[in-house]
Amino acid sequence: MSVKILTSTIIGLDAFRQQPLAALASAEQGAVAVFDNNVPVLYALTPDRLAQLLAIEAASHQARSDVALEESLFDDDLTHPEAIPVPGGKFAMYQGWQPDADFVRLAAVWGVALSAAVTPAELASFVTYWQAEGRVFHHVQWQQKLARSIQLSRAANGGQQKRDLTHLPEPDQSIPDGFRG
Repeated sequence: MSVKILTSTIIGLDAFRQQPLAALASAEQGAVAVFDNNVPVLYALTPDRLAQLLAIEAASHQARSDVALEESLFDDDLTHPEAIPVPGGKFAMYQGWQPDADFVRLAAVWGVALSAAVTPAELASFVTYWQAEGRVFHHVQWQQKLARSIQLSRAANGGQQKRDLTHLPEPDQSIPDGFRG
């Protein structure tokens, strides 16, 4: 649980050790910061304050969105996707990073309508660019950057994906009717 606890009630470690219940009873908003040598060593909470913080945490994980999505954006196979290990916290882009399996649906939630899934070439280009930059972001932020990058890239090509520059065309060997040569 990552909750910032702010309290103005401070007590020394020795005093807290002698009467911890009395310190908590006199605590403002049910939280006490315990200091030793002018450095916080622990925070103590009353059961009521802990229950409040857990309720706030539970409420923060509930979806609060009024966005209605088309059913075509949902894939039944992705209803319960396998657990994909996602780095916790901020991280620098690395080779092998992948967006979530429901990336196209998430992009729609973020206001980026993608007509097709990300191609390996688009993903490789994105990863290579951001590896060189060395910036750090959360996994969701990387996905949002990828969605915007794909949107801009495809819009620059009239909504089409980029051509494969290594493709060698085959010339047409037939002679059209009426051609004199």
